[in-house]
Amino acid sequence: MPSIALHARQHLALTPRLQQAVRLLQLSSLEFQQELREALDTNPFLEYVPPASETGEAAEAADGAAGIGSAAAPAGEAPAMATEGTGESGLDAGMAQETSPYAESSYAESSYSDEGSGYTAEMPTPGALRTSSYRGGEDGDSEASDWVRVPVTLREQLHEALRLSPLDDLDRIATQIVIEALDDDGYLRQDLADLADGEGAGDTAGDTLDEDRLRVALRVVQTLDRPGIGARSLSECLALQLEAMPHDTPYRELAMQIVSQHLERLARREHGELQRQLGCDAASLQAASALVRRLDPKPGNHYGRADGGYVIPDVIVRQVRGKWVVSVNPAIEPRARIHKLYAEMFARSDQTSRSPLAQQLQEARWLIRNAHKRCETILRVGECIVARQKAFFQYGEIALRPMLLRDVADELGLHESTVSRATGNKYMATPRGIFEFKRFFPRELETRTGGTCSAAAVRALIKEMINAEDPRDPLSDVILTQELEKQGVQVARRTVTKYRQMMKLPAAEMRRQI
Repeated sequence: MPSIALHARQHLALTPRLQQAVRLLQLSSLEFQQELREALDTNPFLEYVPPASETGEAAEAADGAAGIGSAAAPAGEAPAMATEGTGESGLDAGMAQETSPYAESSYAESSYSDEGSGYTAEMPTPGALRTSSYRGGEDGDSEASDWVRVPVTLREQLHEALRLSPLDDLDRIATQIVIEALDDDGYLRQDLADLADGEGAGDTAGDTLDEDRLRVALRVVQTLDRPGIGARSLSECLALQLEAMPHDTPYRELAMQIVSQHLERLARREHGELQRQLGCDAASLQAASALVRRLDPKPGNHYGRADGGYVIPDVIVRQVRGKWVVSVNPAIEPRARIHKLYAEMFARSDQTSRSPLAQQLQEARWLIRNAHKRCETILRVGECIVARQKAFFQYGEIALRPMLLRDVADELGLHESTVSRATGNKYMATPRGIFEFKRFFPRELETRTGGTCSAAAVRALIKEMINAEDPRDPLSDVILTQELEKQGVQVARRTVTKYRQMMKLPAAEMRRQI
């Protein structure tokens, strides 16, 4: 018989606020900025706070006018916060009892107040590369970005050069089709027959763009700009560059034979077989090989790319008076606050805590606090990484120590999953370059003396050995394994091969020079 019964059980559940905190923490800096911009556009209770350099009110901002608090304020120097007329009652009930996945610290207390509009989270202006202080002409319709030089892409350069070519309409269309089919590195990896059958190559004014016409168009593309553009293989790319050289270039013809017929033998450094096939002496072969190595295998890379892969560091590491100091990158600090006027108007209204406006005000407060907590957690993790990997900043990758996410989680009192989110897609700007947080968590390897070393240190040792080797007698992977064994590092030969390939270093035979 079916029956109805009540059962009590315990389980964990994330509140909407904590779900938002977890989601913001695992976002990259660019995704986080986009998230805040969307919130500013959709939530009327959020307003953007421009930097003092944009508004010209640096003195007023420094005095804390209008209850603006700085996220970068030192601990114990919290600015005065405006607390009246914010609709506090009924909205944040129960929020104080929720447990945050982040540990509290002075960073949070110094820059955040949950009362009304007292928190300022700074957000970079969309298009961080623009000069925000530029105001343009009298009408205000001109921006500094209008005068920024944009790199010309490969296709734009070729289309511009095509305009000066005396071609008829059909040949011009065929050439444009070939240009659009080029890869970013300048190669044509699509068959001309497929281009002839593709969309846009059909009947044009009664004529057809057949394969022969496209082959002529390809030859036109190969002469429009940099030699090597429009090649269908590496051999053809190098041959086009040699053809563009003056005819009296020394060893040009011998180099042409090498790239046309014996390129693979040159890559394998089979110099004896090359001398026999070409009928030349060792000096001539060495000069021709040097000429080939000066050629550009990817001529298209000299042009701008339409898609830019930007990496914005989340923290910046500097050495100040002999100590390594970690700070949040000002470019990614959120710049937003509760709109004071709208919050006061809502407090005087008859809206209930369940109204849509009340929910938006609550979401605005959650977003500001969680954005601040995100910066705080990333900063704490970055400080812990720098403290544990201090030798890396002094001596380089060879001094990188093995480290686990659990080590950082135990030291900071956080959950390991929180540390994992705080290190994913996060970057650190250091005097040695920009590194991903995950770079500082190398795998642990045992040594002959019973100690441990990191896999990154082993890769650095392998690279040092290869850089110091005799070019005429390079070290094989077996010899590298034996040399590491002499230094107390026990790794297998296949592990050395894997590390060498990860660093994109060729094998011993490929590194040998005559």
